[in-house]
Amino acid sequence: MYALALAPGQAYLLIDRKNVRLMPDTRTQILDLAENAIRLRGYHAVSFRDLADEMGIKSASIHYHFRHKEDLGLAVVDRYADRIATQVGAPDAQDWPRSLALFCQVYRDALRKNQLQCLCGMLAAESAGLPDKVATRVSEFFRGNIAWLTAAMPPDMPDKPGLALRIQCQLQGAMTVAVSLKDLSVMDRAAQQICASAAD
Repeated sequence: MYALALAPGQAYLLIDRKNVRLMPDTRTQILDLAENAIRLRGYHAVSFRDLADEMGIKSASIHYHFRHKEDLGLAVVDRYADRIATQVGAPDAQDWPRSLALFCQVYRDALRKNQLQCLCGMLAAESAGLPDKVATRVSEFFRGNIAWLTAAMPPDMPDKPGLALRIQCQLQGAMTVAVSLKDLSVMDRAAQQICASAAD
């Protein structure tokens, strides 16, 4: 059995000299576990030791990739923000109703994938106790979403920043309530109402 490191973020694991399986590299595994743990328990409940134990490695291996917990937090938020930005694409790629529907669908898909709170929503609730750089990066995520929504709106739409802020708050709130009630339909209904109002 051999592991051959190829593209960044991936390694190929050779099994029985015949079958090849794509596996994430150590850094990617750490980020995956940290993101899931933060979305489940919050930033302060996540430790390098817990992540190392779950991976079956030593804490020193975590520190090799992320010297401090703050570094890990920043990397997790950056990756999450990049993933969302890739999913929504350019704000002017479609008309406003389609852009809004896509934005709402990204939130719905994120919830349905693992039924956990949005990473930055979870971190926002802890902002007062987060390292300053991590708290700033979280606020930048939401400002970026609001800016994207604003840019996607028609030029003649009144109070675009206000409407964008309201949409962001409605979706974020709906996700939080859906997780608490363990009822994904809460998010679905909220997204449908938001999209319907945009069509009026």
